[in-house]
Amino acid sequence: MTQQTWDELGGVLPNDEFRAASDAIVANIEKVIEGKTATVRLALAVLLAEGHLLIEDVPGVGKTKLAKALARSIDCSVRRIQFTPDLLPSDVTGVSVYNQENRDFEFRPGAVFANLVVGDEINRASPKTQSALLECMEERQVTVDGTTYELQTPFMVIATQNPIEMEGTYPLPEAQRDRFTARIAMGYPDPGAELAMLDVHGARDPLDELRPVADAVTVRQLIATVRNVHVADAVKQYAVDLVTATREAPDLRLGASPRAALQLLRTARAVAALEGRDYVLPDDLQVLAVPVLAHRIIPTADAQLSRRTTDAIVAELVHRLPLPHDRQRSPYDTRPPTQGDGNGRSQYEPRRR
Repeated sequence: MTQQTWDELGGVLPNDEFRAASDAIVANIEKVIEGKTATVRLALAVLLAEGHLLIEDVPGVGKTKLAKALARSIDCSVRRIQFTPDLLPSDVTGVSVYNQENRDFEFRPGAVFANLVVGDEINRASPKTQSALLECMEERQVTVDGTTYELQTPFMVIATQNPIEMEGTYPLPEAQRDRFTARIAMGYPDPGAELAMLDVHGARDPLDELRPVADAVTVRQLIATVRNVHVADAVKQYAVDLVTATREAPDLRLGASPRAALQLLRTARAVAALEGRDYVLPDDLQVLAVPVLAHRIIPTADAQLSRRTTDAIVAELVHRLPLPHDRQRSPYDTRPPTQGDGNGRSQYEPRRR
């Protein structure tokens, strides 16, 4: 993947400015999405981790509204693609058209040439069309007729799909799923949030009145700040242990890829920054293990017959895998040691469940 330089991304923001900007985006999205703060923050974390988001849930729970609300909260270029069986790859990437006046071919960009691309019902398009997203999602570029075109920064694909309705759909191949940083489910709102939704959405759609609270420059600065979050060696080793556990699990015939470990760490950096820390904890990896790893793995036939979901398998692996006993103290960690060993090291407290 093409990496932007620090100058292209912008300077690192101070902690208070980072919190103010990120909290403003979350609060803006919550004007539309009621009672889903954790989901909204995870969607923002994926954006700041320079990843892509797959929202998978039953109809009518707000998948597309979350994608649109995030897109409208940022004053960036946004394109929406309604995936249908007759959608062509050229509709996604672009096509070269012959210009009669110039007597030459000119490139007309497709829908992916935007900062945020919202793909609705992605599994309704054919695998041929789905594969048009592979290059742009991984390498931030599009190649058409031998010419490569760089995409803008930031760039994020937010795709939705319905896992219940299988008629007329094409399951996402493993290569496509692996390019999504995280898969989340909206879930049904609690009764209080649903009642509030009836009051807010009953007469008008708040999405129509949503205004941007950040721009592309701010988002690039947020991304640069996330890249600067410290990760101790023990936390990196814990991330590798989590991914390795999926490859050795007897219930899985395909474990997580090295790309999964990389995106797990990047998203953990973003989550830590959103929580006001400039260092990653093992707890961050535990929280992200299911949304980042579960959609990349394939269970065995026996596990499928036992109706074991990949979410449950990953959650069990997280529960079994021991946390790092001690860690190299982060130079950014100003907390006093909880259980000092005399060398400035402290033990991790086990995650409360």
